[in-house]
Amino acid sequence: MAWVAAVARLRARREPGVLATVATVRGHAPRKAGAKLVVGRSETWGSIGGGNIEAVAIDRARELLGTTEPEPELMDFALNDKVTSRHGVQCCGGAVSVLLEPLPVVPAVALFGVGHVGFELARILARHNLDLHLIDSRTEMLTDERLGVLADAVAQIHLHHTPLLPEEALAGLAPGTHVLIMTHDHAEDAALCDAALRTPGLGSIGLIGSAAKWARFRKRLATEGGHDDTTIDRIKTPIGMPEITGKEPATIAVSVAADLLRTFEQTRH
Repeated sequence: MAWVAAVARLRARREPGVLATVATVRGHAPRKAGAKLVVGRSETWGSIGGGNIEAVAIDRARELLGTTEPEPELMDFALNDKVTSRHGVQCCGGAVSVLLEPLPVVPAVALFGVGHVGFELARILARHNLDLHLIDSRTEMLTDERLGVLADAVAQIHLHHTPLLPEEALAGLAPGTHVLIMTHDHAEDAALCDAALRTPGLGSIGLIGSAAKWARFRKRLATEGGHDDTTIDRIKTPIGMPEITGKEPATIAVSVAADLLRTFEQTRH
């Protein structure tokens, strides 16, 4: 498997990894500069030359996978019979440096409702390295023409048209996905709140709306949904930064995005 495909596989699985690249070569070495190896928790793809170089790089990569915030690092190898190592001797006669680059699990966000605010929020979030799920029960909200502004997105965008039961999309989300509920229909919002609380493994859950809307939802979640106060408190509402009070869709979107980015930071630490 090509290293690019291996990186994509890890991202799709939402598993961390490390990309090992032969950065420099002096003299004779098993592989040329640019050779790559992708290291996952239990698998590897590609090769940077086998032997001691590769074994040590894999060991160190997996040590990095066990740390909270791994940083890139450069490893130097002298390939001669005077150098002893835990994985044997390579006496090609040259010297090699290997760059280890951590491949963290990127945040995932599921945005239910791509109306005025949702659309502006999608435009902002699309500029970040994350998995962005745009979910709407209305076909016209997810057309190529309308979402053409996201064509150059940094994020990987996944579109979900859910005309009947939008809450069913929750079951397909990866663990840790942050959920934002802002559909055009309060009944749809209520069903999504109930379903989100019943879906294990989600990240934060946010709901757009007024205090009066939340009072009705909270009562319904308790009486009809059977959720206790601690469970209901998982839902954050209102969403966004309280210091930003503008009501324009783009302003609300900036506020919600800023609050979400702060949540990413808190989750990472």
